[in-house]
Amino acid sequence: MSDIAWQHRAPVGRATIGDQLRRHARTQPDKTAFVAYDAVGARTRITYGELDRRANRFAHLLLGRSVRRGDVVAVVARNSVDVVALYYGTLKIGAAVSPVNVMFGQREIGQQLTHAGPVVVVTDKEFTDRVSAANPGAPLLTFDETLERALAEQPDTEPVADVDEQDVAMLVYTSGTEAAPKGVLIQHRNYLISTAPAWGWGLQTGPDDTWLFVMPFHTISGLGSMTTLTLMGATLVLPASTDAARSLEIIARERVTVIAQTPTFYLGLAGQAGFGPAAVSAVRRCLTYGGQVTPAVIEAWSEAAPGVLWGTYWGQSELSQLGTVGWFSTLADVPGGDTSWIGKPVTHLEVRVVDADGNDTELGELVCRSPSVMLGYHREPAKTENVLRGGWLHTGDIVRIDGEGNLFFHDRLTDVIKSGGMNVSSQEVERVLQAHPAVLRAAVVGRPDPVWSEAVTAFVVPRPGATPERDAIVAFCREQLAAFKVPKAVHVVAELPVDAQGKILKRELRTVEIPP
Repeated sequence: MSDIAWQHRAPVGRATIGDQLRRHARTQPDKTAFVAYDAVGARTRITYGELDRRANRFAHLLLGRSVRRGDVVAVVARNSVDVVALYYGTLKIGAAVSPVNVMFGQREIGQQLTHAGPVVVVTDKEFTDRVSAANPGAPLLTFDETLERALAEQPDTEPVADVDEQDVAMLVYTSGTEAAPKGVLIQHRNYLISTAPAWGWGLQTGPDDTWLFVMPFHTISGLGSMTTLTLMGATLVLPASTDAARSLEIIARERVTVIAQTPTFYLGLAGQAGFGPAAVSAVRRCLTYGGQVTPAVIEAWSEAAPGVLWGTYWGQSELSQLGTVGWFSTLADVPGGDTSWIGKPVTHLEVRVVDADGNDTELGELVCRSPSVMLGYHREPAKTENVLRGGWLHTGDIVRIDGEGNLFFHDRLTDVIKSGGMNVSSQEVERVLQAHPAVLRAAVVGRPDPVWSEAVTAFVVPRPGATPERDAIVAFCREQLAAFKVPKAVHVVAELPVDAQGKILKRELRTVEIPP
């Protein structure tokens, strides 16, 4: 290797995620990195200097367990400062972190661990039995007193390790809301040269921000956002849960300035008795993803925090999270009043909208090129080749693009309903349903039908105090939709099945048993 090439792997000229934490520890050691609350409400604070030293202890501990560059360390744990320190310690020695959903059962944990192939698994004490039973053979470490004593014996100095920006930092599994999860391989370089800068310019993020951070670390939204925000030197507030009442108390106490979550979370906050200016007056930006914010939520927040700026953004694991961003204060600011708007591409993203033959079109699949595109799917070469065919990342998302470059989310390819030979966008029908005065939230899927092939089927959650009538809802849809798009059936439910982030699990709605 030439001397010039070596500089990119030596600390003198290296660009890795772990290096940035070390720089924060030198330049702003006393800046608050995290404020964490436990299940009983006890508050702890850790600075960037303290976080870096704890990460170094984890790095030396892992080196002592024979973890090396290119290995995978799996984590089954709730959001915590220790998970962050373990993450940074793992990256500092050139290994990758693969988080596992704590809501998984033994079978699901076993499937992911077998596929990821970790050399070490680290877990919270409450999950030890489940992980032990599911673990295919990797050594198990638990966040407990024994591990704490082992960490205390480690030096807190920077580890000497051969790490490169091309190394894999994360092995993150897709949400599986539509199909079996896939393991996405993401390199250090994606965040240093693309994702973090795009957050700064596109999401207006900086070191003065205080984020309420409720996105679970097992998702790209959680692990990726945490990475970006700590790279920028912001302050993150970690609640013990996503409970709306407790989250609202923390927002007020910590003077939170930014929130990023799914529409479900904002809906929960707005429904709290204490929701109002006293609780959310410091909030400057509300970011949302994974679905559409309903008019009811926008109305509630506009009254409580009139100056808040809403951000809609789109992204996916294969793109290291962030792709497009759009800002609005009220729904009147949304281009064309179309709430399917997902903004415009961030500066590092090149996009096209193409038809099935790869020709540019106004309505079609969104394909992308960017330095933040994943390395590939772990142990899935055929799927990798297919999704990256033709030199573009094929997102599987159907969008519309207007003359000014605005993008409007139409549907997932897998969510387009083929009913009676016609294509129906589930998202379009959902937007109409959510405009009904008695409907709080809606989800639409195609269910097998002997006549229509797939019947447009709606599940609606009523607004508090309302009693939606199925016939009235169908009539409402007929006024605004073509006949073939009108739901063949409407089911009123108390809640919709969602994952840990609040994304609707449509695969469950397609198969759930419905009473006659």
